[in-house]
Amino acid sequence: MNFDREKLISYINKLNTKKILVIGDLALDEMIYGDAERISREAPVLILQHTKTKHILGGASNAAHNAATLNGSNVGVIGVMGEDYHSNFLVDTFKQAGVDCTGIVTDKDRKTIVKTRISGSITTSITQQIVRIDRQSKGYISKATEEKLIEKINELLPKYDGVILSNYHIGTITPEIITHTIKLANDLNKVCVVDAQKDLEIYKNITSMTPNLPDTEKSVGFEINDIEDLKKAGNKLLEKTNAKSILITCGADGMFVTKPNNDFTKIPVFNKSEVFDVTGAGDTVTEVYTLALACGIDPVYAALIGNVAASIVVRQFGCATTTIEELLNAVKEL
Repeated sequence: MNFDREKLISYINKLNTKKILVIGDLALDEMIYGDAERISREAPVLILQHTKTKHILGGASNAAHNAATLNGSNVGVIGVMGEDYHSNFLVDTFKQAGVDCTGIVTDKDRKTIVKTRISGSITTSITQQIVRIDRQSKGYISKATEEKLIEKINELLPKYDGVILSNYHIGTITPEIITHTIKLANDLNKVCVVDAQKDLEIYKNITSMTPNLPDTEKSVGFEINDIEDLKKAGNKLLEKTNAKSILITCGADGMFVTKPNNDFTKIPVFNKSEVFDVTGAGDTVTEVYTLALACGIDPVYAALIGNVAASIVVRQFGCATTTIEELLNAVKEL
């Protein structure tokens, strides 16, 4: 596609002018590293000599972290954590990232969502992940917790320019929270973007959504093999959700933006040869895209900026973020 480089640069420079609220499954990524020492005598497993533990914001938390690095920490989150060992680490990591976490509700009957990745290395090889341990509660949050979250939404959403419903389907985003958030956002004329993996048709009257290709196929009920299939899928999602635009992320094939009246734009992937780790790239796209929409930027240019951001974070290990300076440098190199 053709784009105006100067216009793109001017849009990127606007990203720090708007405030974003993220509602969803707030997660903590716990990265444990060690040097592979020997094989255990107790079982055929590696013994790692621990070197460091690092806490990174994952899930919906990663979307908030991405926005915070771009808009001067004008970001807030609403979600649930447990009353457990990792809850303090989650709050501390949010504070270090400059994210307002006063919207977090504690539920002693649920686990703080944590993904623990244990990685090992030797001097002659790169660090490699050995095992991942997930901690999370099953099922939706309780009615009492849901009511507390809705109170937080009523209190905080008016203070922000845009809101993201980041649904990892771990139980925070209930049907009532979806309906309430979208209605309030529309009543207040706020941008509302959905990042979900299934049941896309339940998000009615939103600004936009950012499904990936497999999740889009599940929602529309057919395989997507070419540009005509993408057009058909985009129009079907517009019809189902009454959204103002749809951004379908297509992995190595870039992105596809659909707007009403058969307005389609295919965006190629950037930096295809330098992909190191795609973890969290979808969160990056959603957050940057939402921030751009909140600035009044057209969905196609908003998606372009999201694409550039993704091309930066996939060069890094784990959930990563980018800055306005990095975005501007990347655009100059395109």
